[in-house]
Amino acid sequence: MDIGEIVSDAIKYPSQKWGKIIILGIILIIPIVNFIGLGYLFRVLKATFAGIDDVPEFDEAGELFIDGLKILVVGIVYAIPVFIIGAIISLIFGVSAGSTVSSFDMFAILAGSLVYVILAIIIGLIESIAIANMALYEGELGAAFKFSEVMDRISAIGWGKYIIWYIVMILIGIIAYLVAAGISILTFGIGIILVILVIAPYISVFGARSLALLFASSEEDQQAP
Repeated sequence: MDIGEIVSDAIKYPSQKWGKIIILGIILIIPIVNFIGLGYLFRVLKATFAGIDDVPEFDEAGELFIDGLKILVVGIVYAIPVFIIGAIISLIFGVSAGSTVSSFDMFAILAGSLVYVILAIIIGLIESIAIANMALYEGELGAAFKFSEVMDRISAIGWGKYIIWYIVMILIGIIAYLVAAGISILTFGIGIILVILVIAPYISVFGARSLALLFASSEEDQQAP
């Protein structure tokens, strides 16, 4: 599938069951319970890999909760390098704040900040495929840390295609939230409710579905003659 086909499918996918989207929106704003919401997005990945085109059910809440915790663990582990770089930058900035900031210090802070942003983006891209790989293995936590396999999967997708997909996801999200902001201004706050109960969960399910399709497309490309 090309990017256009993936986006087209993923946009229509959440609209099958608006009731489930609203339920997801409610779940995602409740502390602790929101792990069930994360698990539900993980179920979207698994269902897509299984060839199921229907929006999944909210049954087996315990399983959803555990899957949500697994996603949290993967996120924390992959974020460790970002935390380390951030701590180093904060340390440099803290030392500089107590004295006159030289041009070298300023350059170091700016360069470090740039490295931090780039590293965060790259790790975010890798982490997304790692989570998708875990879904492919039916929730096996270790599958998210099969680093060589994850990198091979990204190579199979193609970094260019993957980055384009990532940019498209960001643009669609921005457009959706700008529309909600406009509605909120015109309707004196109703847009906020729209964001919480409809737009945020819709974009989340859309993102999970499109990631799964992108991930699966690498296999299709490899099998094509």
